[in-house]
Amino acid sequence: MEYQKNQFLIDSDALSEQALQKKHELENNPASRTNPLEYQSGQEQIQSDIYEKVISHVKSYDASSYTGLDVQRALQHENTNIEDLKAMLSPAAEPFLEQMAEQARIETRKHFGNTVYLFTPLYIANYCENYCVYCGFNCYNHIRRMKLTLEQIEHEMQIIADSGMEEILILTGESKAQSDITYIGEACKLARKYFRMVGVEIYPVNTEDYAYLHTCGVDYVTVFQETYDLEKYEQLHLAGHKRVFPYRFDAQERALRGGMRGVAGSALLGLSDFRKDALATALHMYYLQRKYSHAEISLSCPRLRPIMNNQTINPQDVHEKQLCQILCAYRLFLPFAGITVSSRESKSFRDGIVKICATKISAGVSTGIGDHESKYNGTESQTEGDEQFEINDGRSFAQMYQDMSAEGLQPVLNDYLYI
Repeated sequence: MEYQKNQFLIDSDALSEQALQKKHELENNPASRTNPLEYQSGQEQIQSDIYEKVISHVKSYDASSYTGLDVQRALQHENTNIEDLKAMLSPAAEPFLEQMAEQARIETRKHFGNTVYLFTPLYIANYCENYCVYCGFNCYNHIRRMKLTLEQIEHEMQIIADSGMEEILILTGESKAQSDITYIGEACKLARKYFRMVGVEIYPVNTEDYAYLHTCGVDYVTVFQETYDLEKYEQLHLAGHKRVFPYRFDAQERALRGGMRGVAGSALLGLSDFRKDALATALHMYYLQRKYSHAEISLSCPRLRPIMNNQTINPQDVHEKQLCQILCAYRLFLPFAGITVSSRESKSFRDGIVKICATKISAGVSTGIGDHESKYNGTESQTEGDEQFEINDGRSFAQMYQDMSAEGLQPVLNDYLYI
């Protein structure tokens, strides 16, 4: 894929004066802008064949070329192929959403029963070295930065574990200086004391670093590509190690090579053409599953949410109906994959989608740093760091468990035993 310098987004004008100054410097001096296809120092290249497979499908995908007959044929197939997936993600599939949902529900019950898995995220630091115009953690955003000490991390974990939660997802901002791999590893070792399942959502690292984290107790790795549209990716990620598109793309594969049991990924829907990004997400996970048949593969479906200092950010044309369409297509194309729906979405949407095709849902969520004491126990904290984005469903673990049970679902806290 060739790289061509493009104009920057115009909807980033709500950012800070410092951020806009940096943006304008890069616009006025194109020579200073790094190539998003060129690896930075120390970034491992694994020469994977998955990248070209996914991108070639996305580049040739014309969602408007599919008809209702194409969708009907796709829904008649016992095994959904790539062409079927493309049809089901097209606008022509919207009138068939009810049929897609029913088939997705049947497929989900066939492989997952009526279970729904519960987990919670724990943000341990919000320092970041990247300039991403849509993210609350970006390095030019004026927010309260914080990095928890190991003692504070353990205290947060104790509070979460006392609520009954057995799976945790550890997150940091993307700063290797503030949140190095050893710091993250020590946090994961602590998590093993309190939780049966430990995941991480951190900056992409090399295979050897994923192998180290695996020895620290990490089960799975989540990485969001944000968008698979290279032109838009370059416009959104103006500076930092995150600017390197292929290094981020290959993160899940490096994690699997490092011994991780499972990986998850997605585009951030709304940054670019959501149909193409949804197609790329599904194909990315599909080719990983074919190449690493032992791996547990999961998809997410995050949409843009407002961030601190920029309330104007919203998804482009990705409404709940379109999101439901995407998730049903995911289920029919990848019947064995997990599908996670985060607290970015509304209570009503999450309650409905877990009856159709989603298998995992977050509870007791905070995207801030060090605030579980106040969130869970109602006490004030003087050491909180600002959140990454606004959540939409703030139910506690206990309330989520109760609500899922009332819907006839079986909440699952852990499904894996180490012997």
